[in-house]
Amino acid sequence: MKIALCSSEVFPYAKTGGLADVTGALPLALAKLGHEVKVFMPLYKKIKPKVMFNDYGLTKEGKVEFYFIKNDNYFMRDALYGTPQGDYPDNLERFSFYSRKVLELLKQLNFKPDVLHSNDWQSSLVNIYLRTIYTNDEFFAKTAAILTIHNLAYQGLFGRDKYPVLGLSWDYFNMHCLEFYEKINLLKGGIVFSDIVSTVSPTYAKQIQTPDYGCGLDGVLREKRDKLVGILNAIDYDVWNPEKDNLIYEKYSPKNLGDKSINKKMFQKELGLKVDENTLLLGMVSRLAEQKGVDILSDSLDYLLKKYQIVILGLGDEKYHKILKKKADKFKKSLSLNLTFDEKIAHRIYAACDGFLMPSRFEPCGLSQMISYKYATVPIVHSTGGLADTVIDVSKQGGGFVIDKYTSNDLSSAIDRAAKLFKDKKSWDKLLKKISQYNFSWDAAAKHYVDMYKKAQSSK
Repeated sequence: MKIALCSSEVFPYAKTGGLADVTGALPLALAKLGHEVKVFMPLYKKIKPKVMFNDYGLTKEGKVEFYFIKNDNYFMRDALYGTPQGDYPDNLERFSFYSRKVLELLKQLNFKPDVLHSNDWQSSLVNIYLRTIYTNDEFFAKTAAILTIHNLAYQGLFGRDKYPVLGLSWDYFNMHCLEFYEKINLLKGGIVFSDIVSTVSPTYAKQIQTPDYGCGLDGVLREKRDKLVGILNAIDYDVWNPEKDNLIYEKYSPKNLGDKSINKKMFQKELGLKVDENTLLLGMVSRLAEQKGVDILSDSLDYLLKKYQIVILGLGDEKYHKILKKKADKFKKSLSLNLTFDEKIAHRIYAACDGFLMPSRFEPCGLSQMISYKYATVPIVHSTGGLADTVIDVSKQGGGFVIDKYTSNDLSSAIDRAAKLFKDKKSWDKLLKKISQYNFSWDAAAKHYVDMYKKAQSSK
């Protein structure tokens, strides 16, 4: 099968979150199954393709080809989507340019995809253009369109006045296509014009059809329910594996988990925290936004930091930057705040910490809980979306600590329960051995994607 995968970010070339991890690993897993895969993304500032042509770059990784679409005015910037003050005002121009170029480049390469797989609002326009501008183009006559929603909260909303930028007939600016309360909604258009819509966990696929989680698009998704699929994300164990991780202090495996404590002591020392293996060390690698539970965590910190140590890595809303900076000043020996994204620190958090915090208000899938399992770091989560699909409470013979109510008190109680078990070394070690052998590899997930592709293709 010929597959064209489109994404605004792909690991290791550009990353702001889990979208990049998925679109970096899935193509390689599909290629292992014998499929021909080409990946298309913008050529951002720090990307150095192995080969450059006039309007795109090319890098090959194994059997997968990664194409980088060039436009220095749009993509040669310090960040992918905006600054801490807000999105770039020309994002519609940037990603409509990218989306049209994908289809032009496919024709230029004479690569007729059986499946065109777009991801989130930034590349949903590829599917929209496929079914509008290119609807009668014989080149794409047998191409099925798939859209994966990684986070429904981000929809690509723009003012009606910018509609001409799209180069589409105004006939498509209506409630059945691209219009959303007098605005352009690119994700909505992607949903409407795709043959199948997938999202990143079975529970999230159900939740987004409800008003509580549908972000205004629950009605559109209910109309699409017969062609809405939830496929649980996976992780790349070539990247996330303490047995071969060169970014951590000491490698370890389920057979020698005692070496995990070396990582903890060295990380505490590096961060300026009190070096004490008997103090519960909690980590968080996240976008600092309310969606990720930073609000209830912030409300709990005065209580938690008197008893435990916490290290936080990430960037996000200025509001939470300020709140967390104050807490870091107050609790210098028990809170390490790292307002950045640093791959090395991220790996060391997974390797060194005892528990991993994911108190998300909602979470389409989440990858961090799967990564933390592999590193024998116990996830502490709110039961929602993919977290509900992957983390079962230890009281039910699962591998983590789960809160059902989204409150700071419930979060603190779950952490206290974790701390109580942590003091029981025999029980804690047994738990770590169990979770470190959980398997969330792409081998199985990729097969589910292929099944979805075949279903979409069968309708062509």
